[in-house]
Amino acid sequence: MTVFSLVSSNYCFIFIKNTKYIFQLNLYPIIAGNFMLDGGAMFGVVPKTIWQKTNPADNNNMIKIAARCLLIEDGNKLVLIDTGMGNKQSEKFFGYYYRWGKDSLEPSLRKYGFHADDITDVFLTHLHFDHCGGGVTRLGERSFETTFKNAKYWSNKNHWSWATDPNKRESASFLKENILPIEESGQLHYLEKDVENYLTKSSLGFEVLFVDGHTEKQMIPVVSYKGQKIAFAADLVPTHGHVPLPYIPGYDVRPLISLKEKELFLNFCHENSVFLFFEHDASVELCSLKKTDRGVRLNEKVTLLDL
Repeated sequence: MTVFSLVSSNYCFIFIKNTKYIFQLNLYPIIAGNFMLDGGAMFGVVPKTIWQKTNPADNNNMIKIAARCLLIEDGNKLVLIDTGMGNKQSEKFFGYYYRWGKDSLEPSLRKYGFHADDITDVFLTHLHFDHCGGGVTRLGERSFETTFKNAKYWSNKNHWSWATDPNKRESASFLKENILPIEESGQLHYLEKDVENYLTKSSLGFEVLFVDGHTEKQMIPVVSYKGQKIAFAADLVPTHGHVPLPYIPGYDVRPLISLKEKELFLNFCHENSVFLFFEHDASVELCSLKKTDRGVRLNEKVTLLDL
């Protein structure tokens, strides 16, 4: 906006010329914590002699896992994709996951000059505890509140129903204290899937892929950034060691569906030069892809700062 003024002895005339504001999109990797999981569970039927080359295990067969969220600053929107596992569970609970390092959600936001109250939208790829736990804070023994008081929380109806009435295989991953306070707060919003297109456009400024192999209607954001596209791979491709097609976590409820979805996704990303942003990789933030005679494979490891 350009302002011109003309002053006479009695009046001040102000002429305003409207120009279009151009807001630069900024992306920030937000480390909400680090933990460890069993390497065999993370790689399913893939032998340890193969997966340990990319994801080395300790003496207990545990591999390092990150909770790397993504913060999108787009004009007056500040969108946080996933929130990590949070800190409100018991020491017994956390004892199963061998947390390591000093990273956590709110200090990671402060690193880039942001506060929890600044967040306008929280986009939850799915409601497993390591993806949504940081979105709710414990006040007392049975009292909770949303961490991001000014934000809309985004899920989808199918997955919300799936998580609030869980099957026995996933029930330990869907914790009521992580989920129900969001709905009770009145901050819950649903994204509706576009059944006619591979990607669904959202009001948040990015597109979304719905997939059903890992859990019902997991959502994979695809963000345009500096002329590139970045897919927040969530649990469809958790680490760079999972890029090869058959490397599918044992946690997936529909592994054969995962196989088909992952093949389509990797081919889409390769054909459209989409970078993968790894939520759970403790050492690699993003990668580009290449086509080989063995299928789509990792090409180059990069960071957001490299783009």
